[in-house]
Amino acid sequence: MSRAPTTFAEFYRSYLAHHDHPINRGLHVLGLLSAICLLAAAVALRQWWLLLLLLPVVGYGCAWIGHFAFERNKPTAFRSPWWSFLADWRMCADVIRGRLPLVERHSEQAPD
Repeated sequence: MSRAPTTFAEFYRSYLAHHDHPINRGLHVLGLLSAICLLAAAVALRQWWLLLLLLPVVGYGCAWIGHFAFERNKPTAFRSPWWSFLADWRMCADVIRGRLPLVERHSEQAPD
């Protein structure tokens, strides 16, 4: 059995290994960006029930679909909720900055 990560950098490497499928990553990004929009709408409309009822469903629902349907593994949030929450945001930022692809890039050259 491998040892538990002791730093966020170690955890993030393990986290990315559990988020290898591009659709899973995309669903995580979609969930986080949707959660931001829902948060903004709840604040603007002063409808706090949106936060209590819908924010967890929107934020984690997309991610869990990605894990169970595409990645076929358990979300890391079950083991390390706080680091997983931070890693979700880090992965989303890495995808938006282009540091982490949502789709695999294939070579333009035809195979020999």
